[in-house]
Amino acid sequence: MGSNEANILYSQFGNKRVIIQDSTVFKLPLRLFSIFSGVRNRITAVCNVRVQGVYDLLAGQFLHFSIDAYSRNDLLAVPDLKIRKDDLSLRDRGYFTFSEFERHKKAGADCIYRHKFPVSYLNPTTKMPIDLLGLLKKHKRLDMEVCMNNPEHTKVRLMAQPVSQEIASKRRMKAKKHNKGHNPGKLVLELMAWTIYVTTIPKEKATYEQISSLYRCRWRIEQIFKAWKSHMEFDNIHNVSYHQAMVLLTARLILIVVCTHKVFIPYERTIHKKYNRYLSMQKLFRYLRQNQEQLARMIHAIDCQPDEAEQICSALLRYCVYDKRKRLNSSIYERLVLC
Repeated sequence: MGSNEANILYSQFGNKRVIIQDSTVFKLPLRLFSIFSGVRNRITAVCNVRVQGVYDLLAGQFLHFSIDAYSRNDLLAVPDLKIRKDDLSLRDRGYFTFSEFERHKKAGADCIYRHKFPVSYLNPTTKMPIDLLGLLKKHKRLDMEVCMNNPEHTKVRLMAQPVSQEIASKRRMKAKKHNKGHNPGKLVLELMAWTIYVTTIPKEKATYEQISSLYRCRWRIEQIFKAWKSHMEFDNIHNVSYHQAMVLLTARLILIVVCTHKVFIPYERTIHKKYNRYLSMQKLFRYLRQNQEQLARMIHAIDCQPDEAEQICSALLRYCVYDKRKRLNSSIYERLVLC
């Protein structure tokens, strides 16, 4: 789902921004390990930098970047997100904290998360922990109000629906791989048979299916990160000093903002409106890398020269749009259902 679908789907809720926050990791010269940290064992060491990004899906614009040490994980970056009234934020489990739900509610904003193990929820009446797995086994599907296990007892909406045995098995295989061959606990493995969301959006505003569709929009930022790594040479940084590395990283982020805000978004909307086709960010970034002299022309044409913009659209239709197909690409499908 792209920005057009999200805009249509969420317009009924009156939200001004749909915000996605996520991070990605890039390799740096080993000489910078003491500053940025990374991964080290007895044999080898790798220096990494973590880039946090905050993206407004409806506007198609980045709102915030930070260049951090690898050790500054997503949980530490939670306060980076500036919340406004009527915002909707979509973030993965790495940003899941009780205080974030409370912060969104106080700001008059909404959020959607996937359930994080081993978070427990309370019965709103008794304030006693609920047996999540027992309820799921009994009812198969859930859509209920619960309280967070925090001092404020923040009220949230807990939703769950079962997935196929194939998807559940793939999730368990993925979890085992990420745990380096060690099986997660029995409770965690059993809960993988359901897709579980936690949100501040009430029942009267959105169904489970709409919540699920909205959350899948979070995949857009992963598309962007993949395009960076494939075509913006973030990992191609020579043995430079800290200041030189920061200049190079900042310059590439500026280039990404220009390519995203001034090229991808306006041409994506134009091509979809006129030709009902969808521009691929991966293909566009590859095209710009191979035709760097076109960048300034494309920026100028979309605003000032309609005839030339039409010629550029013709080239983009030939080289940079998604193929017409009725089914999802398998890698896209796996990202949507296994995350």
